[in-house]
Amino acid sequence: MVGTLPDEGRRDNMPVVPGRGDFDLGSRSNGGQFTGGDFYMASKKTLNAANLEVLGARRLAELLVGIASGNRAARRRLRLELAAAEGAEALADEIRDRLATIGRARAFLDWRKRRDLAADLEIHRETIAGRVAEADPAAALELMWQLTELANPTRERCEDFEGKVIAVFRAAVADLGRIASAAGADPTRLADRAFEAATGNRYGQYDDLIAVLAPALGQEGLERLKGRTIEFGNEPKAEGDGRERSPAERMFSGTADEDRIVEHQRRHIVQSILRDVADAQGDVDAYIAQHDAETRKVREFAAGIARRFLKADRAEEALAALDEAVNDNRDWTPRDFGWEDAQIDALEALGRPDEAQRVRWGCFERSLSAPHLRAYLKRLRDFDDTEAEEKALDHALGFDDGPEALSFLVSWPALSRASRMVLERSEDIDGADDEILVPAADALSADYPLAATMVLRAMIESILGRGWRKYYKRAARHLLDCAGLAVRIQDYGVHESHEAFEARLRRDHGRKESFWTLCA
Repeated sequence: MVGTLPDEGRRDNMPVVPGRGDFDLGSRSNGGQFTGGDFYMASKKTLNAANLEVLGARRLAELLVGIASGNRAARRRLRLELAAAEGAEALADEIRDRLATIGRARAFLDWRKRRDLAADLEIHRETIAGRVAEADPAAALELMWQLTELANPTRERCEDFEGKVIAVFRAAVADLGRIASAAGADPTRLADRAFEAATGNRYGQYDDLIAVLAPALGQEGLERLKGRTIEFGNEPKAEGDGRERSPAERMFSGTADEDRIVEHQRRHIVQSILRDVADAQGDVDAYIAQHDAETRKVREFAAGIARRFLKADRAEEALAALDEAVNDNRDWTPRDFGWEDAQIDALEALGRPDEAQRVRWGCFERSLSAPHLRAYLKRLRDFDDTEAEEKALDHALGFDDGPEALSFLVSWPALSRASRMVLERSEDIDGADDEILVPAADALSADYPLAATMVLRAMIESILGRGWRKYYKRAARHLLDCAGLAVRIQDYGVHESHEAFEARLRRDHGRKESFWTLCA
């Protein structure tokens, strides 16, 4: 690998090849330059496998024992390596025993123990999916099932606020499909196992199970799974099992009665499984049958149904499903284009491009969606696209949501209009929205210093006005940037000069000494 010297030690930008010390680049005593030998010595201290080999097996073993003494994850990994050295069967036994131990545990886990457990589970998941699966896919399949079965009891004894514990189980479910195919799993047995798992999907760990297992299940397994699910749905009314129901379960079912909660959950499970099976089999009608008439009118679900119709080359039915949806949530999800995108694809499939173009333009007008505008312009004839782009940029300039308009104009890019918007609508700039304003100031600073200055001032005044001490350093940096831009501004127009702005800041925020110290 070829490297280069840092700026303060570079000589004529000469490339440096670590490990080669046969040419002179100067010396440390001569202007701070490095020598090739210095790089050679540094490379020998780099932490990599080749350099560590020289320490010898005994010394490395001693170091590992010392490191592992204070690190549970390292100890667990070393135990797995020792078991692997005895063979695949010994490694599988070690994992099996450890998973059984975790399954028997009942103690509640605080945040530290929860983090350690997630790391422990992840190490075992990686080992099963990797080394065990390579040597014995059938054993790996059983072990991965055993690991996923720990999801419910483990989640019930810890508060997984960050989702790290359940994420390990979802990753394990994702591994199941590949391992099941490699193991040549019997479709009937696999379907039975999938049924038991899907009906115990208490925390969403098995949400993707059927899609993951579909290749290994094949039509035989999918039919078996569907049959068992229908039988389950036709069983006598479910009764409570005595388990305390969470507030979320009671809210989801709309009742506090235990028997009704259980029955509601059963119906939900049956519908979920049958929907997933229908998707795996490409059966659009069976998928739709698991949604009641009211649900099909929800735009989100209508879009999903339309997508499935389109995949089955049934564009007319896709458009009809979309037309049945009730538009009652557009104001709440202005940037959710799932319904419109499905409509566009359906119209294109039906040979109605002009209508598809109107939908694209509508999406842009509503939310300044750049992808929809680009798609709209791409389909226009030469020269028509230029006129349409000008119209779109004028629309963005007057868009109600100032921050959204600025973000769009900067990213398009249309910096002259972004500058104009800042100067004409400075009251619409929210100085707290630094995710939009920092990139805007950077983009505008080269050719539009006054607009960049106004953006920086908005952030400065927001920070000082709210007394956000932890951001004073950022505000001081912005003020310094304003001073740098001031030398390039010939006319401030109706806006304050830099000197007047700083004087006002000192008058209004003069007591914020920690800020002014940073500006000194």
